[in-house]
Amino acid sequence: MEPERLFKRKIYDRLLQWKESSNGKSALLIEGARRIGKSTIVKAFARNEYESFIFIDFTKCSQEVKNLFNDVSDLNYIFLRLQLAYGVQLVERKSLIVFDEVQFQPLARQAIKSFVEDHRYDYIETGSLISIRKNTENILIPSEEERISMYPMDYEEFRWALGDTATVPLLRSVWEHPQPLKEVHRKLMRDFRLYMLVGGMPQAVDAYIESNNFEIVDHAKRLILDLYDEDFGKIDPTGKAARIFAAIPAQLNSNASRYQISKVIPGAHAEDFVELISEMEKSRTVNISHHSDDPNVGLGGTEDLMQYKMFVGDTGLFVTLAFRDKAFTENIIYERLLSDKLATNLGYLYENIVAQMLTASGNKLFYHVWPTESGKHNYEVDFLLSRGTKIMPIEVKSSSYKTHVSLDAFCKKFSSRITNDRYLIYTKDYAHEESVRYLPAYLALFL
Repeated sequence: MEPERLFKRKIYDRLLQWKESSNGKSALLIEGARRIGKSTIVKAFARNEYESFIFIDFTKCSQEVKNLFNDVSDLNYIFLRLQLAYGVQLVERKSLIVFDEVQFQPLARQAIKSFVEDHRYDYIETGSLISIRKNTENILIPSEEERISMYPMDYEEFRWALGDTATVPLLRSVWEHPQPLKEVHRKLMRDFRLYMLVGGMPQAVDAYIESNNFEIVDHAKRLILDLYDEDFGKIDPTGKAARIFAAIPAQLNSNASRYQISKVIPGAHAEDFVELISEMEKSRTVNISHHSDDPNVGLGGTEDLMQYKMFVGDTGLFVTLAFRDKAFTENIIYERLLSDKLATNLGYLYENIVAQMLTASGNKLFYHVWPTESGKHNYEVDFLLSRGTKIMPIEVKSSSYKTHVSLDAFCKKFSSRITNDRYLIYTKDYAHEESVRYLPAYLALFL
């Protein structure tokens, strides 16, 4: 069950744009991990923007309804049966039919071609694990399908949920006209750390608003992680995907320059897991940053599929995952992050939240590692973003330190390829020294 509380979500405007621009010429497919609020927002959209709608939840509907999509040669019959089954009268060009969790009836997805060509009604599909091979290998993917991704609530949506509509416009003005925020910064950073702890899963946000109790929030997140385990079982019944996911905090904590699959699954080789990692990425439960072997404008053309870092799609879930094998009372992250006393070995939380924010803004993630002059250590730039004909390098610190040896070395090595802006994301106030902009973590929302 997704929470009943309806949170304001930015994707609603995307749905409106689709309705207006497509005018029935395409269906909309919303992909996203479980429990991010897909069904809730689509129901609200259907109620607000259409005269009537039929919401088919393929996890709950009768076999009779499922079977209607096995043969779509007679659409009149299908529409008649659906109206009878749901007690809803459909109105031509004024009604919406929703295929919720469409991965449980792939033939309904394939039938979108016929439904869209018929042009009587609008169609929205939602689902998780939609793109994994098992759910697509025996059907024709309709070209009449527009796809959009939905992510956990971003920081602005989180502030909206807490009834705060002022903070992010203030941050946006600081982003557009950069200046230190001085005494206001401390409160802004504390508010942002709350977002890191609760995360952007509507169920967890709802639990926080209702209870103001982190133990209850943590319980809500554990239930979501249990669902993810189920999903990983569908992707990979051997249990390897679940183990790879569970090891993300330990892998990031190891400070290795890549996810070391052999440390999680003894004897494993990265090349044997390329497809499984791709399937996990398609599940939207994780964000993957691939190594760029030769950073240039077309970062995708230089990505190494066997060298990557893996992040949890929602940092609130990450906080719970890191201590999942212990009782809530032993999860030191809550207390330490709130009081701004996060130990160095928990610094990877900031890397995870930046990965989450960059992904939600539509960025594909890349990073770059190369040996120092002595060959004894490595330089590493945490994130590389493509900007026009240049690359924007980003380094992330979990502290107030302004050191950026790797960033400087990268900018020197690839001086002709990088933007004028290079960023160090950290926990202190905004500053601009020489060519480096020091961003407090909450401003990563605008990158």
